[in-house]
Amino acid sequence: MDLKEIQNLIKFVAKSGASEVKLEMEDIKITIKTGPGYADASMMQTGHYPQAPVQTSFSHQMMPNVETHGMKPAETPLDDSNLITITSPIIGTLYRKPAPDKPNFIEVGDMVQKGKVVCIIEAMKLFNEIESEVSGKIVKILVDDITPVEFGQPLFLVESV
Repeated sequence: MDLKEIQNLIKFVAKSGASEVKLEMEDIKITIKTGPGYADASMMQTGHYPQAPVQTSFSHQMMPNVETHGMKPAETPLDDSNLITITSPIIGTLYRKPAPDKPNFIEVGDMVQKGKVVCIIEAMKLFNEIESEVSGKIVKILVDDITPVEFGQPLFLVESV
């Protein structure tokens, strides 16, 4: 990882709202802390470490409102056998609409076709349109608008047709 990539990572973390990110690779360990009391990121060259995935921690207020355990009493169980999860292909900030004054790309109950834009993820000041890779009906939206998302994080549940 060169200095330019590290600087871009620091800028991205600061903009994303994450309070702390730790990255460990073969010969480098990086910890980036943002918020009050932290003027900049710290970096330290160390010995050899096994390659570890990037772990990003968000403050409790920044976490998307996602229910993963149990269901509300009024909810009916979803048939998981035909549900497909649309996941985030990149880390960034998710936007559910093309502009603040425009409607959301999709809502629960909408039918989507393969290739339809379902959201935008901003990463490093680039806006990436995220397209559905499946056709079906949106049964659950797992993230809120203007929410930081991680690579591989579930975004939408689609019932295939």
